Amino acid sequence: MQQLEQSLHEAPIIDKDGYHYLVHPISNGVPMLDPELLREVVIGISRVADLDVDKIVAPEAMGIHIATALSLQTDIPLVVIRKREYGLDGEVALHQTTGYSESEMYINDVEEGDRVLIVDDLLSTGGTLAAICDALDDIGADISDIVVAIRKVGETALDDTDYEATSLIDITVDGDEVTIH
Repeated sequence: MQQLEQSLHEAPIIDKDGYHYLVHPISNGVPMLDPELLREVVIGISRVADLDVDKIVAPEAMGIHIATALSLQTDIPLVVIRKREYGLDGEVALHQTTGYSESEMYINDVEEGDRVLIVDDLLSTGGTLAAICDALDDIGADISDIVVAIRKVGETALDDTDYEATSLIDITVDGDEVTIH
């Protein structure tokens, strides 16, 4: 994870109303995402994730590029949890709250009994992943694994679920500094 570590040390940190927000190519799409960095992350995920699944599930927006590349590498179909309602048969709504926003999200194409791998860019407050896990449980899907590229160390909403996320790298953000654990 050499490129990921280097990019984390180079990433700017901004203050959003007291929340130290890391601006990183993997989690924000800015600065520009180098294909070598994306490739390193996807190879890392493919090495640690349970890939014996029916579907890869990723939340919009920043999980999409990682999950797309992983889907292309593994030939596992991809389901994107969208921030827009389409009203399709079987669509499931969920409400997610993070450290800096709240929104509705919508799941399509996941059915009872589907074995799924959840992939995301960053686990910070855990609000998005916890809401996704609750919704997938309600559907009756089998969450086989959850893998994130980057995890901020600390308590998260995911701690209140039966699930744990595997991360490629764990960090803390203190003021304008990233520490890798």
